[in-house]
Amino acid sequence: MRAGSGRPVPPVPSYLDPGAVVPASHSDGMSEVESGYRFQRVVMPEGRGSAIPIAFRILAADGKPVTSLLDNQTKQMHFFVVRDDMNVFRHVHPTLDGDTWHTSVDLPDGGAYRMFAEFIPLDTKDPRHPVVLGVPFSVPGDTSLVPVPAPDARTVTATGYTVTRVDEAATLPLLSERALRLAIRTPDGTPVEKLESHLGANGHMTGFHTMLLSATHLHPVEPAGAPLINGELTFRAVFAERGEYRLFLEFFHRGKLHTAAFTVAVG
Repeated sequence: MRAGSGRPVPPVPSYLDPGAVVPASHSDGMSEVESGYRFQRVVMPEGRGSAIPIAFRILAADGKPVTSLLDNQTKQMHFFVVRDDMNVFRHVHPTLDGDTWHTSVDLPDGGAYRMFAEFIPLDTKDPRHPVVLGVPFSVPGDTSLVPVPAPDARTVTATGYTVTRVDEAATLPLLSERALRLAIRTPDGTPVEKLESHLGANGHMTGFHTMLLSATHLHPVEPAGAPLINGELTFRAVFAERGEYRLFLEFFHRGKLHTAAFTVAVG
């Protein structure tokens, strides 16, 4: 039985075997240069609003733009924008036009932000570990900063879904693999039995260190389409820095994308 739950725990499926091979997590995005690749600014945000355009190139060590990449959860390029108080989070997928990647994001407020381009080069030696390039930028004008919420086991999405951490570690260990188990409930409290595929998986989770703004990408353990026991979705996590991380879980259910944000402490 799980400590304090008062109910039996079902057998662990084979795909949750601790010895199973799963994609590694990583913590990157501290620099606009990594592993011989460089982020080149083309169009940067100049103000707040909806559909603010962004354009950039990825340059290889020889200075030439990179235009061919491996698929990473069905996309060649994942692009994130976060504000330094973690109150703004955007995850989009730029399109390539010639040698330049283009996208747009909603920036509702001013403040200090960071953007992240995540991709897997064709010549990678470890496809589980994408390259992540991070670039700071700011949006001028008045800013309504929001304190980062303290670590809490429970959060509610804007769509009314409840996501609760049911793993027993209040503080996660540094540089040590640990499972994050998240119980997902619909607005009426019913456990989610099965999620619809999102980016080729049961869900997508990205975390950001609340002080350093480094990025950590985690993948769900359960294969896409697998039933969720007690509505629980599992991620294996390895965190590289001490402190607090803000984690953003994206999952698809009943034809809609839902985003749950919660804070974890790493010891």
